[in-house]
Amino acid sequence: MQTWLFLALIMLIAYLGKNMSLMIATGFVMLVKLLPFADKLFDFIHAKGINWGVIIITIAVLVPIATGEIGFKDLLAAFRSPAGWIAVLCGVLVAVLSRNGVNLLASSPQVTVALVLGTIMGVVFLKGVAAGPVIAAGITYCIISTFNLNF
Repeated sequence: MQTWLFLALIMLIAYLGKNMSLMIATGFVMLVKLLPFADKLFDFIHAKGINWGVIIITIAVLVPIATGEIGFKDLLAAFRSPAGWIAVLCGVLVAVLSRNGVNLLASSPQVTVALVLGTIMGVVFLKGVAAGPVIAAGITYCIISTFNLNF
């Protein structure tokens, strides 16, 4: 019963915050929970979901290349400006943080609860986008490592 109340609370927060993505995700999880094989499906989604999300985001990023909207000239132009170099460096940083985040999530699954709460708060109250739990875990890892903290 506690899980249903928790999910209902998230749904209510998503509704009040007018966050359609969170409402759809929560509704999907609630519907799956009704299925007789939900535990196996949840295990599968939990194991593969982040990879699926990364694949979908990567596809969305590659579409402008496939349509010709972005080409080599745009790539070269990016290297001619400080903003382009900053974007490249941030891309590298995010990749490294994500690697550390995945490792943290694997070694300390309890951090997931705090990350989910923080993500929901950021999405609902600050109009953020729930695209970075792995990056958030990576940043958490860096801070935890820097200050020699643990869960």
